[in-house]
Amino acid sequence: MARYYDVHPDNPQPRILRQVVDLIRDDGLIAYPTDSCFALGCQLGNRDGLDRIREIRHLDERHHFTLVCRDFAQLGQFVHVSNSVFRLVKASTPGSYTFILPATKEVPRRMLHPKKRTVGVRVPDHTVTQALLAELGEPLVSSTLILPGEDEPLTQGWEIKERLDHVLDAVIDAGDGGKEPTTVVDLSQDEPEILRRGAGDPSRFE
Repeated sequence: MARYYDVHPDNPQPRILRQVVDLIRDDGLIAYPTDSCFALGCQLGNRDGLDRIREIRHLDERHHFTLVCRDFAQLGQFVHVSNSVFRLVKASTPGSYTFILPATKEVPRRMLHPKKRTVGVRVPDHTVTQALLAELGEPLVSSTLILPGEDEPLTQGWEIKERLDHVLDAVIDAGDGGKEPTTVVDLSQDEPEILRRGAGDPSRFE
């Protein structure tokens, strides 16, 4: 059974955040809110966590996992940001964007796109997520919480607890979060390519 944490949206309780981080470090898998919508998250290097996310969402090996980072500086440790895309990414973080970029050696190979050696990164604009990342001290490996065969992401903590109780270790509920996934932009080639139009305004990449 998944633990259910009711977290204050503006002043997240440090005691609860510490409990969640302990669980993540113990190879736990969580569902947590972001500025776009709920996501599944586990610790970097948690092989079992990656497999569990793939199983829950029925993902193949070509799926881009996302490193949810606290800030632009942390993001820069895990992806190569060329001069040409530096300003674009910097101006769009924090925000509801996921960027596909070439990964550094800090990223486990199992997380990478098998051919492109790329990975997704984002910096969320969400108080609870930011507090959780600060307590963890490293990015969360994440994937949007959209279940197989469904077009809409799950947006209610109680519903996630009800439907995924048997496959998650914790659900963080901080009230209403975003209801639309991030806008995904591939910046690994010469020209930006919008892979998914979502909560972030895509016009700056067109």
